[in-house]
Amino acid sequence: MSGAQQARDRYDEALRLALDEAERTSGSGDVPVGAVVLDPAGTVIGAGHNEREATGDPTAHAEVLALREAAAHAGAWRLTGCTLAVTLEPCTMCAGAIVLARVDRLVYGARDPKAGAVGSLWDVVRDRRLNHRPEVIPPDLVGPDVAARCGAVITEFFALRRLR
Repeated sequence: MSGAQQARDRYDEALRLALDEAERTSGSGDVPVGAVVLDPAGTVIGAGHNEREATGDPTAHAEVLALREAAAHAGAWRLTGCTLAVTLEPCTMCAGAIVLARVDRLVYGARDPKAGAVGSLWDVVRDRRLNHRPEVIPPDLVGPDVAARCGAVITEFFALRRLR
């Protein structure tokens, strides 16, 4: 197996874990987004799912919650060497948090054309004016089945909301 295929398999597995986390929003009214932070060895050290509706906290996005848990686990705010995998392209707040946490790699499963800040509307994480720029693994560099599932979870959620 090639190095590129091994990397893709690792990214796909991380996104599957993030999808499992997204399922935890069921019934809360929160948009089903999940995130996991992996340490350099590939061990999950942080996980989160959207909890804005459940907690009334506007910052309770999956990425922020996963980064907080990872920092607590690491005992430091710098998450150098870590990978954040998230089911949906981060918004500006989350993209800023990723930069500030010094995450080395961002993997995301679905683009967000309405609020995405990793290339769709803005590109916060690759802005050359900032002091840190993580490697970005977009949906077209992960397995098509995993990327499709990440997108489908969001599409299904909003389709059901429109029916209500």
